[in-house]
Amino acid sequence: MPPNLTASNETDPSPNSHYNFPALIFGILLIVIIICGNLLVCLSVWTEKALKTTTNYFIVSLAVADLLLAVLVLPLFVYAEFQGGVWSLNAVLCDALMTLDVMLCTASIFNLCAISVDRFIAVSIPLNYNRRHVDQRQIILLSATWIFALAVASPVIFGINKVHNRDPTLCKLEDNNYIIYSSVCSFFIPCPIMVVLYFGMFRGLKKWEEARKAKLKSSMQACRKYHSGHSLPPLPPLPPPIIERDLADVKLEELSRYSHPDCPFPKEYKRDSIQTVAFPDGKYCQAAPKKKRAKINGRERKAMKVLPIVVGAFLFCWTPFFVVHITRALCDACDISPQLMSIVTWLGYVNSALNPIIYTVFNTEFRNFFHKFLHSCC
Repeated sequence: MPPNLTASNETDPSPNSHYNFPALIFGILLIVIIICGNLLVCLSVWTEKALKTTTNYFIVSLAVADLLLAVLVLPLFVYAEFQGGVWSLNAVLCDALMTLDVMLCTASIFNLCAISVDRFIAVSIPLNYNRRHVDQRQIILLSATWIFALAVASPVIFGINKVHNRDPTLCKLEDNNYIIYSSVCSFFIPCPIMVVLYFGMFRGLKKWEEARKAKLKSSMQACRKYHSGHSLPPLPPLPPPIIERDLADVKLEELSRYSHPDCPFPKEYKRDSIQTVAFPDGKYCQAAPKKKRAKINGRERKAMKVLPIVVGAFLFCWTPFFVVHITRALCDACDISPQLMSIVTWLGYVNSALNPIIYTVFNTEFRNFFHKFLHSCC
């Protein structure tokens, strides 16, 4: 699956003939950004109580894959690029590099796929869903991502790269059948699954949100009837502005402004959550005799909206690589230049640096932690 480390100069095998200093500088900067950014992601979830959610545990697993990629794979890749795409180290190290590259890139994709499965379950089958602690199903999902990633990479460990007349100056996957197999398993199967699951998740979330707003408006109207029937001061003639806003962003003081001591808002509406609880008409001053229903808190819902951006960035960065990669394996007559292979490979690695930036820009909790941490350090 992963990159051909012979990015350029296949016709010039001399390792000292050309040094690519821009690749060296860019590679070092990329490694530093990936390590720092993903370490901050792991540290934020470890230390901040607000970030200890099941979604973020999956994000930590994704960050670990990116960290290992930056520590174990990128230094050797950058070294090969600096040498003009010529591999000057031994074949055993090359095979170890290919194994780690396949496994870690696959683990990143499978982690994203596991997140989409978990989020789809959270929206579609929300009852008894554990949002604060990792349960058995989520442990299985997390474990499966790494086990399957290792399984995809295992043929390289068992010597599929050891072919006759292998060029020692090139470090790449040698078997075209394996390139097709790894590309299909690592990218072309999980990515459509992710897209379909996210489409279903947001469709369900939209319906849920519409139902929640309708129930709240109905509750307000019933409460006004209750007030008018008991000669109490009338409520505002129009629904309060909080109805048109996300309840996850509404402060308790705003809810209290529209409540009345004789008919207060149900306490469930004062929690930072999306409710699916129905109350009997005109009896909101009593506890609803309904069984416990599922809810998604506002913080989690915002986190869900960040995930498609992460997936979109991943597809943007890695799709060109896999298209070029599998085309080269399927079409012997196709002339794919080393420069093109180098560009799409670099683009794929850049994705490991993008995720912490996306979290910082689009997620308030991550952004606050990053700001607080960097401020304390500087």
